[in-house]
Amino acid sequence: GTNNEFGFDYLRDNLVVTNAEQGVQREPNYAIVDEVDSILIDEARTPLIISGPTEQSTDLYYQIDHIIPKLTREEDFTIEEKTKTVSLTDEGNVKVEKLLGVDNLYDLKHLNLVHHVVKALQAHALYKRDVEYVVKDGEVVIVDEFTGRMMPGRRWSDGLHQAVEAKEGVKIANENQTLASVTFQNYFRMYKKLGGMTGTADTEAAEFAKIYNLEVNVIPTNRSMIRIDHPDVVYRTEKEKFEAIADDIKEHYEEGQPVLIGTISIEKSERLSALLKQRGVKHNVLNAKFHEKEAEIIAQAGQKSAITIATNMAGRGTDILLGGSAEALFKQQFIYKGEELSEEEQAKAFETIRVACEADKVEVLAAGGLHIVGTERHESRRIDNQLRGRAGRQGDPGSSRFFLSLEDDLLRIFASERVSNLMLKLGMEEGIPIEHRMVTKSIENAQKKVEGHNFEIRKHLLEYDDVMNKQREVIYKHRQSVLKATDVSEEVMDMLDGIGEGLVETYCPEEQYSEEWDFAGLVESVHGQFGIETFKIDDLKELGRDALKEDLPAKLKQAYRDKVHSLVHEHGASEELIHYIERTILLQMIDQHWKDHLWGMDQLKDGIGLRGYGQKDPLAEYKREGYDMFAGMMERIKGDTLERLFKFQLVRGERPEAEVEAPRPQQMSLNRGEAAAPKQPVHRTEEKVGRNDPCPCGSSKKYKKCHGA
Repeated sequence: GTNNEFGFDYLRDNLVVTNAEQGVQREPNYAIVDEVDSILIDEARTPLIISGPTEQSTDLYYQIDHIIPKLTREEDFTIEEKTKTVSLTDEGNVKVEKLLGVDNLYDLKHLNLVHHVVKALQAHALYKRDVEYVVKDGEVVIVDEFTGRMMPGRRWSDGLHQAVEAKEGVKIANENQTLASVTFQNYFRMYKKLGGMTGTADTEAAEFAKIYNLEVNVIPTNRSMIRIDHPDVVYRTEKEKFEAIADDIKEHYEEGQPVLIGTISIEKSERLSALLKQRGVKHNVLNAKFHEKEAEIIAQAGQKSAITIATNMAGRGTDILLGGSAEALFKQQFIYKGEELSEEEQAKAFETIRVACEADKVEVLAAGGLHIVGTERHESRRIDNQLRGRAGRQGDPGSSRFFLSLEDDLLRIFASERVSNLMLKLGMEEGIPIEHRMVTKSIENAQKKVEGHNFEIRKHLLEYDDVMNKQREVIYKHRQSVLKATDVSEEVMDMLDGIGEGLVETYCPEEQYSEEWDFAGLVESVHGQFGIETFKIDDLKELGRDALKEDLPAKLKQAYRDKVHSLVHEHGASEELIHYIERTILLQMIDQHWKDHLWGMDQLKDGIGLRGYGQKDPLAEYKREGYDMFAGMMERIKGDTLERLFKFQLVRGERPEAEVEAPRPQQMSLNRGEAAAPKQPVHRTEEKVGRNDPCPCGSSKKYKKCHGA
């Protein structure tokens, strides 16, 4: 299966609500990953997310989009292309405030406006149509930067996708709230043993070792590689470069040599296509707009005089047959056209095509095999090596050359000064390229710099993601144990023990005198949360703290047993039904609070970097507050589960059978009895939350100003 489906199956298995047998995955023991560098490194930063819609309005995205053209680069905002970030200047803040009609953009009630403006600026300044995305059938579809393929269904997070939709004037899809999420890094690290194959892992050996504890072993090729890799040629401008590429392609075309051209975007592939048309060079274009023909086009890329322009998707892992594929040609000429031939006619036609392909192969080999043209260096050397690797396979001859310009992104952002100085020394004139090993070396050093930069980002993100990963493991392990159990009544009793002790800790703290204990608050809390009215303040006052910690949980457990007894003997419910209801409510609360916790952790991570200004380590702060939020979530799961169990009612006339397949939690009708009591404080069975500590609810407020108020 594909890496995406394995990851989504894992997430879906942990959203199952009826029985564990609906899950499809076994325990992760051993995985062998094909094109392992693409999945574990290129896509390592991409989380797999299962989400549900929120009810937020999309009008604000259009409103913000209308003001973006009125802002000027450098004067109103600055762009950092290396990190793909945008910042408003002081003048920009003032202008945005005037355009939106607000007094202070950074007032707490307007903070979401700043976020929307920044995302809209990113959409306009950093995300280009037909490069990062295409618009197809009224939808913005992301284009994978590594493969050049469209990724329908994938969306940028954090409001960026909606900002791009507003920019393009298409219908904005509602923002989604994360229900479950995992990165490929953490998914594949769950496997006890992990291995993989790829032709381009050697440059990333350090990352495989540090992140995945995997050793890279280089296996010699089956036949000696005789491909000739020419030095890069560098031009001053992109226009000069593309003219030179078109002339070079025409030269090879006239010699009968097949050429495969790799471009980094749809825009560049279409630009080159137009230049080839001007020169009368017949060619095929393979990009995200025409990906349906990928197999067909790639299969014939080795034919005599075949010119194929491709984005990075160029048939990774595919052998391009020199002279062309007889099978593919036969299908094109007969099968796809629906011609009906007898077996004898088919065999004869196929043999004719095969002989023609063999004759073509001899001519192509004589012309030098497949020639690869790179129109730009990628940030990663591996992607360049993958393009080169289309030629010279299985001992065939071949050649490759990269054409660059000082206006290319890689050189402009990461190597401009060094390469420009080199150009001046070597003497550069308009239209005259520089071809020198020193230039190629400088460019490779720039790529190494970018690779190191991206590795540090991945490593840094992994440190943050490890916090969520540990929490995910705990919550999913708990969820699976509940899902597989037929009876969770023992866990319910344990929760009542914990909640009872937590109530005593909250209202009768050890550090206070007994005269200061809030017995009225304790009685009110028990009544509000569980609907129990049998507790009397005077009776509680007679008990010491230790006795109270034993007596309160015991009475709560007895009250719950009485409710279950009443449902079974007075309302005719079966014990199986009671167990089913307990399990379903617990699963429902786990899912609801985990979803809210994911949102809270996202918000925490977004703002945690600012702690660095206060001389604090953001990662340490994230770990500490993340733990507090997780502990608070676990307590809320217990409290809300028990509250619903004490208050649910069976509807007369509808006696569900436990044997019938359980409905999804959102379809269950749970009657909470009387009007809901005021929200009670969180009762923690673990260490008490200090008044100045962050509130466990994840609001980032102090406890005394939030749930401790």
